[in-house]
Amino acid sequence: MAAPSMKERQACWGARDEYWKCLDENTEDASQCKKLRSSFESSCPQQWIKYFDKRRDYLKFKEKFEAGQFQPSKPTVKS
Repeated sequence: MAAPSMKERQACWGARDEYWKCLDENTEDASQCKKLRSSFESSCPQQWIKYFDKRRDYLKFKEKFEAGQFQPSKPTVKS
Protein backbone atom coordinates (compact mmCIF):
# COMPACT_ATOMS: atom_id res chain seq x y z
CA MET A 1 0.00 0.00 0.00
CA ALA A 2 1.38 3.37 -0.99
CA ALA A 3 1.55 6.21 1.48
CA PRO A 4 -1.28 8.74 1.21
CA SER A 5 -0.55 11.83 -0.87
CA MET A 6 -0.41 15.25 0.72
CA LYS A 7 -3.95 15.97 -0.48
CA GLU A 8 -5.22 12.68 1.00
CA ARG A 9 -3.48 13.36 4.32
CA GLN A 10 -5.00 16.84 4.51
CA ALA A 11 -8.47 15.40 3.77
CA CYS A 12 -7.98 12.81 6.52
CA TRP A 13 -6.79 15.34 9.09
CA GLY A 14 -9.63 17.70 8.19
CA ALA A 15 -12.21 14.93 8.60
CA ARG A 16 -10.64 13.94 11.93
CA ASP A 17 -10.67 17.52 13.19
CA GLU A 18 -14.32 18.01 12.23
CA TYR A 19 -15.29 14.75 13.94
CA TRP A 20 -13.37 15.61 17.11
CA LYS A 21 -14.92 19.09 17.14
CA CYS A 22 -18.38 17.52 16.92
CA LEU A 23 -17.56 15.18 19.82
CA ASP A 24 -16.34 18.12 21.91
CA GLU A 25 -19.45 20.18 21.16
CA ASN A 26 -21.78 17.26 21.88
CA THR A 27 -20.02 16.16 25.08
CA GLU A 28 -18.81 12.90 23.61
CA ASP A 29 -22.25 11.87 22.31
CA ALA A 30 -21.05 10.01 19.23
CA SER A 31 -24.59 9.49 17.93
CA GLN A 32 -24.73 13.19 17.01
CA CYS A 33 -21.59 12.79 14.89
CA LYS A 34 -22.30 9.66 12.83
CA LYS A 35 -21.97 11.41 9.46
CA LEU A 36 -18.67 12.98 10.46
CA ARG A 37 -17.40 9.63 11.76
CA SER A 38 -18.32 8.07 8.44
CA SER A 39 -16.47 10.80 6.58
CA PHE A 40 -13.46 10.35 8.88
CA GLU A 41 -13.42 6.60 8.24
CA SER A 42 -13.71 7.00 4.47
CA SER A 43 -10.98 9.67 4.34
CA CYS A 44 -8.31 7.91 6.42
CA PRO A 45 -6.42 4.60 6.29
CA GLN A 46 -7.67 2.10 8.88
CA GLN A 47 -4.41 2.17 10.85
CA TRP A 48 -4.64 5.95 11.13
CA ILE A 49 -8.20 5.72 12.43
CA LYS A 50 -7.09 3.31 15.17
CA TYR A 51 -4.20 5.60 16.05
CA PHE A 52 -6.34 8.75 16.13
CA ASP A 53 -9.01 7.04 18.28
CA LYS A 54 -6.38 5.94 20.81
CA ARG A 55 -4.76 9.38 20.67
CA ARG A 56 -8.05 11.11 21.47
CA ASP A 57 -8.66 8.79 24.42
CA TYR A 58 -5.16 9.51 25.71
CA LEU A 59 -5.53 13.28 25.27
CA LYS A 60 -8.86 13.29 27.12
CA PHE A 61 -7.34 11.23 29.95
CA LYS A 62 -4.33 13.56 30.12
CA GLU A 63 -6.60 16.61 30.19
CA LYS A 64 -8.57 15.22 33.15
CA PHE A 65 -5.44 14.07 34.94
CA GLU A 66 -3.73 17.45 34.63
CA ALA A 67 -6.88 19.22 35.82
CA GLY A 68 -6.97 16.98 38.89
CA GLN A 69 -10.28 15.43 37.85
CA PHE A 70 -9.00 11.90 37.32
CA GLN A 71 -10.44 9.41 39.77
CA PRO A 72 -8.65 6.06 39.73
CA SER A 73 -10.90 3.05 39.97
CA LYS A 74 -11.10 1.37 43.32
CA PRO A 75 -9.11 -1.84 43.58
CA THR A 76 -11.18 -4.98 43.53
CA VAL A 77 -11.13 -7.15 46.60
CA LYS A 78 -9.94 -10.68 45.95
CA SER A 79 -11.59 -13.42 47.98
